[in-house]
Amino acid sequence: MFTQVTKGIKISVDTSFEGTFFKNYKMHFAFGYTITIENQSKDSVQLTSRHWKVFDALSDMEILDGEGVIGKKPVIRPGESHTYSSGCLLASPIGAMKGHYNMVNFASTEKFRVYVPAFRLSAPFALN
Repeated sequence: MFTQVTKGIKISVDTSFEGTFFKNYKMHFAFGYTITIENQSKDSVQLTSRHWKVFDALSDMEILDGEGVIGKKPVIRPGESHTYSSGCLLASPIGAMKGHYNMVNFASTEKFRVYVPAFRLSAPFALN
């Protein structure tokens, strides 16, 4: 598990290898990840958008930006958490992701970034 805390918001990431399959005549490696966003601060916050950098050993880095996470913009009260699962496809059995969430503090209306630690995506058979 990978964890990081930014401004009282703890991010924990757990990854899994989901298998291989062919798409558009190419082999793809499917990875899943589950992220828990835990509010350890004293104020309620809302996640508004995300920014990802996806690294693939056989492809160029891909940058992904979007609203919320899996169609939601969760409000997380102090002491509460939000967990979601998602995934990505890579051209190789080895890669990584990192990024940040853009959030807003409801008490101060401050907008801030919460960093997601870099996490590895690797198929078990590719590990040495």
